[in-house]
Amino acid sequence: MRGKLMFLGGLAAGFVLGSRAGREKYEEIRANAQKLWEHPTVQEAAGVAQAQANKLYTEGKDKLQSSKLGEKLGTTSSSTSGTTGTDRTDELLAPTDTLSGTKGPGGTL
Repeated sequence: MRGKLMFLGGLAAGFVLGSRAGREKYEEIRANAQKLWEHPTVQEAAGVAQAQANKLYTEGKDKLQSSKLGEKLGTTSSSTSGTTGTDRTDELLAPTDTLSGTKGPGGTL
């Protein structure tokens, strides 16, 4: 019985000390990650990647609109929802970039 109590006491002390050290280590990792993300080189790379993604999105959207599938989707949506094919495909928007605060190519939130 005494051995079990000692074990549980050691387990509790280890948990308390470990959780304190764990939280400090977590905060340290989080602060380092934040500093890394705010570094100008990383921001520049993220901007280039975002611009490329927006370009690919626009090109893909244009190709889809001009393809047979896009025309078929346009006629289907106009018969079911009462909108024209171009109205339906114009609803496709670039995803919001929550990190830089922009929406779509060059737009702002």
